[in-house]
Amino acid sequence: MINKDIFREYDIRGIADKDLTDEVVYLIGKGYGTYVQRRKAECGIENLSEVLIGRDVRLSSERIRNALIAGITSTGLDVIDLGIIPTPVFYFSLFHYDKNAGMQITGSHNEKEYNGFKIGFGKTTIYGEEIQKLRRLVEEGKFKQGEGKVSSRNPIPDYIGTLKERIKFKNSLKVVFDPGNGTVGILLEELLRDYPIEPAFINLEPDGNFPVHLPDPTVDRYMNDLKSLVSELDADLGIGYDGDGDRIGAVAEDGEIVRGDKLLGIFARDLIKRVPKAKVVFDVKCSKGLKEYITQIGGVPIMWKTGHSLVKAKMKEEGALLAGEMSGHMFFGENYFGYDDALYASLKLLQIVSETGKGLRELASEIPHYISTPEIRIECPEAEKFEIVAEAKAYFFKKLAGRKCEIIDIDGVRVEWEDGFGLLRASNTQPILVLRFEGKTEKRLEEIREIFLSFLSKYSYIKIPAS
Repeated sequence: MINKDIFREYDIRGIADKDLTDEVVYLIGKGYGTYVQRRKAECGIENLSEVLIGRDVRLSSERIRNALIAGITSTGLDVIDLGIIPTPVFYFSLFHYDKNAGMQITGSHNEKEYNGFKIGFGKTTIYGEEIQKLRRLVEEGKFKQGEGKVSSRNPIPDYIGTLKERIKFKNSLKVVFDPGNGTVGILLEELLRDYPIEPAFINLEPDGNFPVHLPDPTVDRYMNDLKSLVSELDADLGIGYDGDGDRIGAVAEDGEIVRGDKLLGIFARDLIKRVPKAKVVFDVKCSKGLKEYITQIGGVPIMWKTGHSLVKAKMKEEGALLAGEMSGHMFFGENYFGYDDALYASLKLLQIVSETGKGLRELASEIPHYISTPEIRIECPEAEKFEIVAEAKAYFFKKLAGRKCEIIDIDGVRVEWEDGFGLLRASNTQPILVLRFEGKTEKRLEEIREIFLSFLSKYSYIKIPAS
């Protein structure tokens, strides 16, 4: 009855009308309510009688909310319905209301027919084996019984107040914002009010049909309108968000996209000025230039697996004050809570641009430059993607043994040479393979790309992208 593949590495994600029917969501709710109560007994964590539930603006989210709440309350837990909120506001609510359980209903940047859950326990999100434990609980069907009640709260005013209190700047900026008709649009205008910002908005109205483009700032074509308006208005920069507000994309004053690893480098320099030798965690998709830059400015670079829950866990393990991913997830531990928040990140970026008096292009240019591709996403059957990556690891370890390169296999396979790198990994949220390449020259970039695409060419069902 339940598709096992929706229980992914760091969330639950599937096609709403197929994988997340009312019956399935109800069982997931019962499973989660049971999971929370079992973990309470194991961990001795207090404040586990109430579960926070938030949702994004997708058309299926309200239906899913209703079935999920019915399942959770049937196990005896109470539910606090937070309404439509960006994912960072859900995370904020765990801290602000001092609760230790909750689920955010969101399909993030996926196609509009998708939806899913980010699953909270304690003050963070579960991942890996804990999500599989939840799956097994659902399949086992031995649920706690009870009768919980439902109440509502609106955390948005307190969230906005917290951000405004923690981030201030004086010099005015002209900025274009594109929430992509996603969830950020419900609060963006109010958040920016009282800041010295002259804002321009596109695709502001929340709309789960996403009529103009999917809210995903890692896809270059979805940033085209933002780029055009930044140039047309002679704006200082542009900022885009994903569907649930935990990922940021940026466009410099010259209309060029500034990738997530460059943004992390800018945040790192700001932090390391105050905290010498600060650790900065980043994922395997980030540029070699970022690693070199963090070292150059006196920080400690730490490469880790891709995935918001995985990066948060590594950040906590290392005691790091900053982390980020190529995809635009940015995590702030200095003066903040350590979770990924694109709204906080955008205010922090504006603060840095305002206070330094430097344009975003100039700030980004301080980071060593490699010619690079954006993320390349290749459709691949869900059942085969991890097997292909495992075969790639074996292939590259054998083929490149003794060569002047480093093979990093913490997440997929990343091969680093002195003048570039190539990466192949399986997405944990979609039936795709993710590739990224970079080199000091166009020629070197193409050579590295060819090494990886040559390996993939033996799989007849994979469509190799053009150069």
